[in-house]
Amino acid sequence: MYKAGLIGVTGYTGMELARILAFHPQIELTHATSRQEAGKKIEDLYPFLRSCKIGSVCIADYNAMSLAKECDIVFLAVPHGTAMKSAAELTACAKELKKQIKLVDLSADFRIKNPETFETWYQIKHEQTDLLKQAVYGLFDIYEKEIKNARLIANPGCYPTASILGLYPAVTHDIVANDIIIDAKSGTTGAGRKAQVSSLFCEVHDNFRPYSIGGKHRHTPEIEQELSIAAQKEIFVSFNPHLLPVERGILATIYAPLAKNISLEDIHALYLETYARAPFVRVLPLGQLPETRNVRGSLFCDIALALDKRTHKLIVTSAIDNLARGASMQAVANANLCLGLPLDTGILHAPLCP
Repeated sequence: MYKAGLIGVTGYTGMELARILAFHPQIELTHATSRQEAGKKIEDLYPFLRSCKIGSVCIADYNAMSLAKECDIVFLAVPHGTAMKSAAELTACAKELKKQIKLVDLSADFRIKNPETFETWYQIKHEQTDLLKQAVYGLFDIYEKEIKNARLIANPGCYPTASILGLYPAVTHDIVANDIIIDAKSGTTGAGRKAQVSSLFCEVHDNFRPYSIGGKHRHTPEIEQELSIAAQKEIFVSFNPHLLPVERGILATIYAPLAKNISLEDIHALYLETYARAPFVRVLPLGQLPETRNVRGSLFCDIALALDKRTHKLIVTSAIDNLARGASMQAVANANLCLGLPLDTGILHAPLCP
């Protein structure tokens, strides 16, 4: 049984991690941290985890040496800037203890390979560039081999997961031209659990609005980075997110001009071939479209294809659960791989529908 620590148990991603690890057969959550909730038990914070094996775990203040000494893997569910500091402290403590420790970072600190790009978009200096060089991008459908040997995994963002998986076969097979528009919608949990007016019930309910449009959203360089690596050339996207009045889920509608004459049936066949060994990507039959409720609470990414012959554009729709596939369940899948476990160990397969 591997022992896990969770830094930042009070956010939505921390809550989802606790829910998943409560029933994991090989990873036991033994340490959870929060400055504000220190001294409480996990079941005090999350009553739905009463009677679970982790419900009695006491939440403590963050202590890097204690986590490094007693854990095999640590999940960093904290904001960007904080995560890189914790990762460095945990790495230093593990080195002092002469032991190995695995880290899965759910923030953006280690996703973007170029520190200057990170600093431009996040407006803070990247202080752990040596660790950045060691980090592996945690999209296991593409980087499974690298993740298995990783010590530090940069868990992908929710919007990038839906967008990259939706476009990966198209850019790797040079199907689309470099004029891509991603129109994506997310549930309100994507904004985090902090108190803010824009996330209040009365502001979100019965409403629908865009935000950070016009190339301003911080997930843009992450998407472009991974698509450029896949295409082996520079890819630019116009990424425009929207807030849905639902709790969880992401639906991305992607518009990409075709770079060659190719039928929808042939494109569909390429997608099926690309994801033939990706058990959590479901390429839907032609004519079917994804829905967020069909992936809720699961690791699945549902992808559908359409072709607008009049405008010569490929239309890709991609649906994930932003908390599960876009964050916590993806983090557990990555943890499984780097600990030498099967990818799907302890992960709920059936979506929570309705």
